[in-house]
Order: sequence, then structure tokens, then C-alpha cells
Amino acid sequence: MKQLKRWPGWMLLVFVVAGLLAVGSTRDSGARTPEERVQEISKQLACPVCNGETVYESRNSQSDSIRTEIAKQVSSTDATDDEIIAFIVQNFDARTQLVPNASGFESLVWVLPSVALVCAGVALYFAFRRWRNTIDLVPDDDDRQLVATALERE
Repeated sequence: MKQLKRWPGWMLLVFVVAGLLAVGSTRDSGARTPEERVQEISKQLACPVCNGETVYESRNSQSDSIRTEIAKQVSSTDATDDEIIAFIVQNFDARTQLVPNASGFESLVWVLPSVALVCAGVALYFAFRRWRNTIDLVPDDDDRQLVATALERE
């Protein structure tokens, strides 16, 4: 009976956390200036020449031309950030994209670690629960004999 009283609370907690994560990840930060958009987009793209640098950090001529193109796209079109990133990836180099898309097959990059973490937590919960139920905490005659033998040795 005690087990039945606990699980609704845990399920409620899981749904609340999942809901908060969903709201937090899709929340719009509001209107941004064109300069902020250029910075955010350039932070999501890798320099095609430099290793380990974003277009925002790099001072390479190719990164400079990508930043110029981003600024041009931001100021002259009504394209979304994702559309501008797709345009840059298509026209410059497919390896420039640092952040995978949040849809389609690439969304598995975001989902699989979370699913693995939840599955591992659930598996640990059931393993610990099973181990706790199989442990006999009441000493029997064999346990008492082992303690007596150990005390006699000392």
C-alpha cells in the first residue's frame, strides 16, 4: 500500500520537470537587434578554415566574409535564423554548422542523451529496489556463528 502512495508524486514531478524543460527550451527571448542576430548566428557556425573556432571568434578572411553575408541576410531579408544558417551552410561549406538542426534525424543528437539518462535512472531505481528487497536484514544462526568465530579469533 505504501508503494501505491508514492508513485503519483514521482509521476507528477516528472511531468512538471518535462513541462518546464519544454517551455524553457522553446521560449523566445523577445525582439533582438540586427547586431545581436548576427552575433548569435555567427556563434553557431564554425570557421571553415580554423580548427575549433566559431565564425564569431575567428578573424580569418573567410569568416569575415561569412559574417558579412550574415549581416547582409539579416538586414535585407525577412529570413529566420535557421534559414540564414541553412543558406550559409549551403553556399560556404557543409562543415560550418556547429549546432545540429532541432528537427528530423539530427534531432536525435539532442534527444538520445536525455533518453539514455532517463533509462539509466529508471534501471538504477529498479535495481536498487530489487537489491533492497532481496537483502535479509535479520541475522540468522549462520550470521551469529560467523560473528562468534570472529570474536573468538580476537
